[in-house]
Amino acid sequence: MMRSIVCMLLLLLGSGVFAQKADFKACAKYSERNLSEYVHSLSIYPSWIGNSEFFWYYYTTNDGTVYYLVDAKKGKKQELFSAERLAAKLAELTGKVENAKDLKLGGFRFEGDNPYRLMFSKYGKDFVYDVKSGELKEFTREKVTSSFSRTPYWQRWSPDSNYMVYAYKHNVYLQERGDTTSHQLTTDGERYYSYSFQRDKDTGKKEGAAVTWSGDSKVFYCLRQDRRNVEEGYLVDHLADPRPTLKTYKFPMPGDKYVYTYDLHLFNAGNKSHQVVDIAKYPDQEVKVLLFDFNKYPEYIYFTRKSRTCDEMDLCRVDTRTGEVFEIIHERCEPHFTEQLFECRILNGGEDILWWSERSGWGQYYLYNKNGKLKNQVTDGNFVASRILVLDTVGRNFVFEGYGREKGINPEYRFFYKVNFDGSGFTLLTPGDGYHSIDLAKNGKYLIDNYSRVDLEPVAELRDTRGKKIMTLESPDLRLLYGMGWKKPERIKVKAADGVTDLYGVMYRPFDMDTMRKYPIIVNVYPGPQENYVPQSFTLDDNGNESLAQLGFIVINVGFRGSCLNRGREFHDFGYGNLRDYALADCKFVIEQLADRYSFIDLDKVGIYGHSGGGFMAAASILTYPDFYKVAVAASGNHDNNIYTKWWGETYHGVKMHEKKTGKQEQKEYSFESKIPTNIELAENLKGRLLLITGDMDINVHMAHTIRLANALMKANKRFDMMIIPGADHGLGTPYYVNLIRYYFVENLLGERSNNVDMENID
Repeated sequence: MMRSIVCMLLLLLGSGVFAQKADFKACAKYSERNLSEYVHSLSIYPSWIGNSEFFWYYYTTNDGTVYYLVDAKKGKKQELFSAERLAAKLAELTGKVENAKDLKLGGFRFEGDNPYRLMFSKYGKDFVYDVKSGELKEFTREKVTSSFSRTPYWQRWSPDSNYMVYAYKHNVYLQERGDTTSHQLTTDGERYYSYSFQRDKDTGKKEGAAVTWSGDSKVFYCLRQDRRNVEEGYLVDHLADPRPTLKTYKFPMPGDKYVYTYDLHLFNAGNKSHQVVDIAKYPDQEVKVLLFDFNKYPEYIYFTRKSRTCDEMDLCRVDTRTGEVFEIIHERCEPHFTEQLFECRILNGGEDILWWSERSGWGQYYLYNKNGKLKNQVTDGNFVASRILVLDTVGRNFVFEGYGREKGINPEYRFFYKVNFDGSGFTLLTPGDGYHSIDLAKNGKYLIDNYSRVDLEPVAELRDTRGKKIMTLESPDLRLLYGMGWKKPERIKVKAADGVTDLYGVMYRPFDMDTMRKYPIIVNVYPGPQENYVPQSFTLDDNGNESLAQLGFIVINVGFRGSCLNRGREFHDFGYGNLRDYALADCKFVIEQLADRYSFIDLDKVGIYGHSGGGFMAAASILTYPDFYKVAVAASGNHDNNIYTKWWGETYHGVKMHEKKTGKQEQKEYSFESKIPTNIELAENLKGRLLLITGDMDINVHMAHTIRLANALMKANKRFDMMIIPGADHGLGTPYYVNLIRYYFVENLLGERSNNVDMENID
């Protein structure tokens, strides 16, 4: 009899009847909101003192906050002041006693480049503190008097103050100093095609003109955007008082006939002339004027123009004296330019041009002369040279972000490098296996490097820009955090569905897990293509995944092929032309690998969730692999990318340009076609539990995406759950939203149903 009972108990345990209940207390205990009470400073935020080699910062531990002064050249730091002694001196001068641990100082600053003369404000008074002697004095600031009268916001004066430009009813007006008469320079301005900063409104009053003056005050220009024929999107503000109101906005979609277009206008102040610069080349091209010292070099304007098909781009120069346009650089990049990483810098008055290109398959920098002749390749190799942080045109070098160059290290970790314009002197500034952030000294000689990983506490180091470490500055005080049971997540490395490509991610476990048990697995997804949102640096509860795991789940977050723009063009463009399905096979294969690797993962209980593109992917996953995923939460998902924003669909899925000739003159007409697969087409495949969430005021991903998917599910006679959050835009990160996701997985993946009408605020 006893043997039968034992066997029955073992059978029940194996079947999951006695599965562990969701640990809501642990979820609340390890939420980011609660954990923040146990953690103080994690990074250093330096303030460099003038152009000196000194900086100051403050750092908080369990023992309080200390202010430090650092001599970067000597590699020495000291306390800037003793809070106890400074509080005592303030009490002597003011008669006000304050707890030193709560001492707050305002207007913290130094006198010029002097690192030993600290000035601050307290109790409505100004004080100066001598760091060397410890002397504290009150001082009175000199009152600055000026005859300057505030210029009305709508007046755009020339540098020599001889001309003033403004916009009225969307047109440009010019007025000379001392002249009471304004000269109307344009007549074709109108709403959505305006020369004014108020391009979308008819105000009936003078407004600021969207113009840029040349340094010699002879000319000014305006890059005007035409939005007139772009179709509108609509939202209803259901919570508006006293009645719901309609909100309209311009929203071009993939394949639309009318999209934003641009024209460039050049104005001559002296003869009050206006000309439209001929910048046309590509139908529906996108135009951007580049940042350039137009004050010092007024002869030229530089702009880029990119084809609507996103695979051709030019750098052009406009001669402001004649309006002539010269094409300096033309480049074709298939299938599309990675515009988030693209950089073009005009240097030394246009004598040097730094141009970023993926022509080798990897983003690298190239140096051209003013006429578009290639001087040399600046950076080279199978890594991505990314955004420029600082340029030194005198020393002819620059500091930039780089990804994937350091062997054996996650290629999505950010490093910083320095290189000369001719490609020489290539220097790694931030060694250390982790994700780096830096602050450079104003004199360009030193930097503070903060780096970490999800499984590595932050490290703060002082280095010089020759790559030499000077000193370690700080490490965080996490005694309380570890003391209350918190643990770091685990980095994971797996293969993509091709069995070759390495993918990187993070795994979160319950802190009290029993490795002999089986746990459901949940994957938090975001497919990109512009970013994958996998955490790279040290965090407490990234996206709530750590606290979600404490309920009794294994939670993972992995970057799939096509999700990261910092791993080279082949990896980034994996999903081109397949914007719905490209990440799905990788995700499924990753979960299967981990289940083979870890016996505690229950492959029969797989959940998936995400927001925005992640919501789109979560729904696509459960509809594509309905027998694999049992539960999905899809929040604010762009389930029909044909009604999402133009730049997303046309850039990452593709758009076809059609050309035809019409009329006797056989003029060319162009049309564009884009057709993207949708989640709506997969609705009939649903087998598991699906929760759709959307905000009713989401301009980015309109709630129509979710409504269309819901409609398709209903037509397919499928049961599903849906939540519309009133008044919410695209960002949904409220406690109610977070807890909604938690409860859904607890009820449908753990099988623990809650009948309580009140949703407990776990945070």
